[in-house]
Amino acid sequence: MSRTEEPQAVERERLAVASPAQVRAAVRALARPHLGTALSGLAVLTVATGAGLLTAPVLGHIIDLVTQGRAADAITFPVVWLIVIAVVQGTLTALGTTLVARLGESMLATLRELFVERVLRLPLGRIERAGSGDLTSRVTGDVSAITNVLRDALPALARSVLTIGLTLVGLAVLDWRFALVALVAVPIQVYTVRWYLGRAVPLYAAQRVAVGDQQQQLLGTVGGAATVRALRLGETHVRLVGSRSQAAVDLALRGIRLMTRFYSRLNLAEYVGLSAVLITGFLLVRSGQVSIGTAGAAALYFHNLFTPINILLGLLDDAQVAAAGLARLAGVAYGERAPKTVTRPAIPPGPPVRLSGLGYAYQPGHPVLHDVNLDLAPGERVALVGTSGAGKTTLGKLLAGVHRPGLGSITIGGTSLPEPGEVAADRMVALVTQEVHVFAGPLADDLRLARPEATEAELCAALDRVGALTWARALPQGLATVVGEHGHRLSPAQAQQLALARLVLADPPVVVLDEATAEAGSAGARLLEAAALAATEGRTALIVAHRLTQAASADRVVVLDRGKVTESGPHEELVRAGAGYAALWEAWSDKRLQPDV
Repeated sequence: MSRTEEPQAVERERLAVASPAQVRAAVRALARPHLGTALSGLAVLTVATGAGLLTAPVLGHIIDLVTQGRAADAITFPVVWLIVIAVVQGTLTALGTTLVARLGESMLATLRELFVERVLRLPLGRIERAGSGDLTSRVTGDVSAITNVLRDALPALARSVLTIGLTLVGLAVLDWRFALVALVAVPIQVYTVRWYLGRAVPLYAAQRVAVGDQQQQLLGTVGGAATVRALRLGETHVRLVGSRSQAAVDLALRGIRLMTRFYSRLNLAEYVGLSAVLITGFLLVRSGQVSIGTAGAAALYFHNLFTPINILLGLLDDAQVAAAGLARLAGVAYGERAPKTVTRPAIPPGPPVRLSGLGYAYQPGHPVLHDVNLDLAPGERVALVGTSGAGKTTLGKLLAGVHRPGLGSITIGGTSLPEPGEVAADRMVALVTQEVHVFAGPLADDLRLARPEATEAELCAALDRVGALTWARALPQGLATVVGEHGHRLSPAQAQQLALARLVLADPPVVVLDEATAEAGSAGARLLEAAALAATEGRTALIVAHRLTQAASADRVVVLDRGKVTESGPHEELVRAGAGYAALWEAWSDKRLQPDV
């Protein structure tokens, strides 16, 4: 009874990545509601930058006063001006930086909400084909990269652009020739940027993909650790994790080497530009066209360009990482097509289910199911049993709509399942697996995920139906107790009861239980089996049975072998038949008689 029959080598169909045009459109859409904040932050930073640029002329004036042999008290007023400039610049810079950071955080918050909303609406099959590593790397590494840029780089970018522009204006005011020679460094910087971007854009895009592949392999290996150990595949998985980790490391090191070469070329541009300004200042002072103070102010202006230019160009490195992450987030938020909601005819409780001629393959040429025909009568509980790899989980996922049949059809109450790209307004089928999740927050909120409008009485009724009301009321704050991460820890059996209570609240007409009591262990098995029986009462249910006691209590048992239905009938009838199911039951019964079970 394996956790999964999906092959390890399935080719992943990664989630969408936005094109540059789509990214620009996404940024415009995200920024449009915050236009006032953007303009306010830009205006404040412009004034702050302009105030800071007054420092160089004041220092140049002090130089002229000293060269003229003026008394010491002559520099008192200029020094006071320097203090006022520093205070004004610092205050306005802090305010402008706050506004720009608020703009970035607001845009990121909106993007996160859109991303989560779209992911939650995507078909489960789409998520499974992409792999959990692709998804988790987007909501962790990509979001972190964008957050770092928005919190630190975006304000620095705004200040740097304003400083560079206004400094060039200041050089022109001092003497147009200073502004002209300052442009000597521009060709080197432009060439450096073009050289860098041509290599960085594909490199960082490949790096984000490699990190996603690495996380996918880690999640698959850790999540299936028991199976890996049982099949003695540890060394194989270690090699896979190592190779994918090494691929991510190699790309990261290539990025570091690229960035080092990038900065070395920027330093060359600084050297050439400053040398040109100093030589020009020397010639102009010698000819008497400008004073020493003016030449000194021009040199200070150009020297002050080092930091903003390096910040601006250096931010290209962070920007490329963030842009790659933004393209991956925007690709899901704006690029993945949300399924169309369709209204289906109302389906009564416990409808008949028909699976006709089903065939399915994860990889072409390697079918998992072959011509499966199965009818579930209204309200019937059918147990699905078979050896590992027989196709039980795959069949359950097909009925739940996670995957689409490659061949054949599925109807519920005479109505076909929604087509690809559609989602039913009312849930027809609910799937509960052994891998349940307890969401962080009050227990009542966790339950209301299945029915947001549920009253406390309805929550208690659902818990009581699955035998969980007693322990739920015994929690420190009852249903208001915070559970999940950083909250009250629920046992595996309690977590499964919580999932079954959500099932009761959702009230679907058809239920698929995929080894939903497997995690309880022997102590909690009977409790969970009783809970599952109560939760599925009155519903048409397909139960992938981990314990054959579930099969014994079902209305009918269906045996799968290598993707085909080989036996079907009541438990007692199949045991008397003495075929494959009888052998499974005998082995299960012998195991239960062992003293340590």
